[in-house]
Amino acid sequence: MAVPRQASSRSVLREEAGGAADSPATTRMPGLAGSPGSPEVLALPAQVAEPPEKNLWEQICEEYEAEQPTFPEGYKVKQEAAVTVTPLEELVPHGFNMEHYLPVQQFPVTPPVPCPPKKAETVEPKACSPRDYLEMFIFPVLLPGMANLLHQAKREKCFERKRTKFIACDFLTEWLYNQNPKRAGEPFTEFFSIPFVEEWLADHPRPPIPLSLLLTEEEAAVMIQAFWRAYLVRCDPEIQELRQWQKKLREDKHIRQRVKMFWAKQEQKMKCKMEDEEEEPAASVPNP
Repeated sequence: MAVPRQASSRSVLREEAGGAADSPATTRMPGLAGSPGSPEVLALPAQVAEPPEKNLWEQICEEYEAEQPTFPEGYKVKQEAAVTVTPLEELVPHGFNMEHYLPVQQFPVTPPVPCPPKKAETVEPKACSPRDYLEMFIFPVLLPGMANLLHQAKREKCFERKRTKFIACDFLTEWLYNQNPKRAGEPFTEFFSIPFVEEWLADHPRPPIPLSLLLTEEEAAVMIQAFWRAYLVRCDPEIQELRQWQKKLREDKHIRQRVKMFWAKQEQKMKCKMEDEEEEPAASVPNP
């Protein structure tokens, strides 16, 4: 039963490789190719022992070695000399007693003594040093405020943009004012509602914050889109013609001058009316 299988495999291999004699995948069986009339018996690749499959670790090692750069031709890797360490027993002569010359002293083992608890010192704010005053009275209150300041600055995207509406001093002033122990139980007070802030801003008014810093990203996007849509409408030829007609009408009819004259007359009427109202009470008062 095995001979027909070999013959069919031989024909397939000859058709694919173009000659079974030159194919490295087939070998002649020894002792069967001596007679010229006998057919050649080829060894099948399936009969050769297959190498075992590589595990995952070997595949990873091969991929890592393939990624390493190859050394140029003629380059020799310098091999480091192996360092040999002589054991200590070989260095010490035979019969040498280490304990005789270096005796080990036995010290009494004493239990560890706990450190006495440090007494809490009461620091007087007016009599202590500047360093003690900072560590005992300033930093315990200021450092939590600075931590909240950094968190709020991150929410306002101060670390991403060059200009923002966030003012660090205002936030820290508001936080310290509301965290004051003397105001425990009182409602939250905004920065501009703090009494001393109101007094200071009354004498030193601030310039208004630009609208570009007050708008959110959504509001700014809506305004930009509205402006762009209006620009596209104004570019329409019919709208351009209408605007030119309105401009010519304003110039020919002197619309601006008429508006100024109208408001001047209205102001004159209001002045006359106010003067009449002031004269009526004076006339109703009898002379002595």
